[in-house]
Amino acid sequence: MRRRWIAAIYLALAASLAACAGGQASLGDTSKTWDSRSAQQTTTAPDPIVQIENASIREEAEQSMHMDVQVGGQHFTATLEDNGAAEALAEMLEKGPVVIAMRDYGGFEKVGDLGVSLPASDTPTTAQAGDIVLYSGDQIVVFYGSNAWNYTRLGKIDNLDGWDRALGSGDVTLTFALTE
Repeated sequence: MRRRWIAAIYLALAASLAACAGGQASLGDTSKTWDSRSAQQTTTAPDPIVQIENASIREEAEQSMHMDVQVGGQHFTATLEDNGAAEALAEMLEKGPVVIAMRDYGGFEKVGDLGVSLPASDTPTTAQAGDIVLYSGDQIVVFYGSNAWNYTRLGKIDNLDGWDRALGSGDVTLTFALTE
């Protein structure tokens, strides 16, 4: 008897909630609803806010700048950061590739003199393999290990397959160029 009362109360509550919702009860997908008055499923237009956010994400990905990083005969693609230092580096690369002799430091990074200063906005950073950063405003650092220091992020290697092998254990020459 008690179960019947609970079931009756539950059904009454569900019916009143459906009536408050204008006869439409959600089926879990916000783009489809069930209209209890006409016993038909209706489809609503996608949320315009979600469409705008998705378009913004797509546009941002299309606007990301990329550069080619050549180590010996191997090429790696890096995505540049959205900051003043990366923009200044991209302006340099628009004039042609930049070749930097880099020395090994600490068994986790390669450091090379850029020859010019870029606008730095150093922040405490824990760099990981594939990170490309600016140090002291005029030195490029590429990581094949990890280190924490104050850097300005310039970019990151997109695919690390073969990255540490290409950099090796000694000094190397890297060529940076904008990609099309």
